[in-house]
Amino acid sequence: MKEKKIILVTWDFSLVAENAFLHALKMAKTVDNSIRLLHVTKDSKDLKETELRLKKDVVRLSSEHNFPVESVLLKGSIFHEISKYTADNEEIGMVVMGTHGMKGKQKYFGSFALRVIVGSPLPFVVVQDPPESMDRVSNIVFPIDFKSENKEKLQWAIYMGKYFNAKVHLFKSPVTDKSLAKKVNVNLNFAIRFLIQNNLEYEIHTARKRANFNKEMIAFARENKSDMVLITTTKHITFLDYLFGAPEQYIMANPFHIPVMVVNPKATFAKVGQFMYGNT
Repeated sequence: MKEKKIILVTWDFSLVAENAFLHALKMAKTVDNSIRLLHVTKDSKDLKETELRLKKDVVRLSSEHNFPVESVLLKGSIFHEISKYTADNEEIGMVVMGTHGMKGKQKYFGSFALRVIVGSPLPFVVVQDPPESMDRVSNIVFPIDFKSENKEKLQWAIYMGKYFNAKVHLFKSPVTDKSLAKKVNVNLNFAIRFLIQNNLEYEIHTARKRANFNKEMIAFARENKSDMVLITTTKHITFLDYLFGAPEQYIMANPFHIPVMVVNPKATFAKVGQFMYGNT
């Protein structure tokens, strides 16, 4: 991902979309990426009006921040169109999405943001507030548990660490079961190995209680003034996960409004070598 990539921002003309744009701008300036706003509409009657409104926002944002911004307008369902667009466009590197958290009906029918993310092959950075500063990303929390998906998100920890010069905080689950503990340590050692190969700074931390692991991890990220938490979505997610609340829904909607990078396990893992084996 050393070549110039596009950071896609889901755009619905809302305040949280503006917040998402600022986070994208913060990253784009650091790694010399460009920004593209993506708006999806179901209403074909107001298509021209929506297109005009989108173009006005592009001009405004480009002027206000002295940074080139482009846009694309799609017609259809946001859940289908975003996943299809990101799958069909290799120049897109990641997506930044603003969310209001889990409010109203979303508490019962699942996170709106999560439903969009699970259909895409790209990682999403989910944000609630604007960035506290426009300084580079400097601290990333990387939770380590017994799941194999840890390896899939590691490439993005290395990417963020290398190109933002960020420290990676490995937050380990305190499992007591011998079999699970072995898997946790395998994942931990795997992560350490590739962080060292890429000359990245890291620290290891262990949670106190496994039952409250995600809550404790978010609290740690807050205390550590971390810029981002890096997680994966639930593998083979079902309607029941949306209904009763997949763990990542609550991490994305965390009470401290810490940005969360979410990697979908369905995403391709073929290009991992360009990050993990020290290639630039």
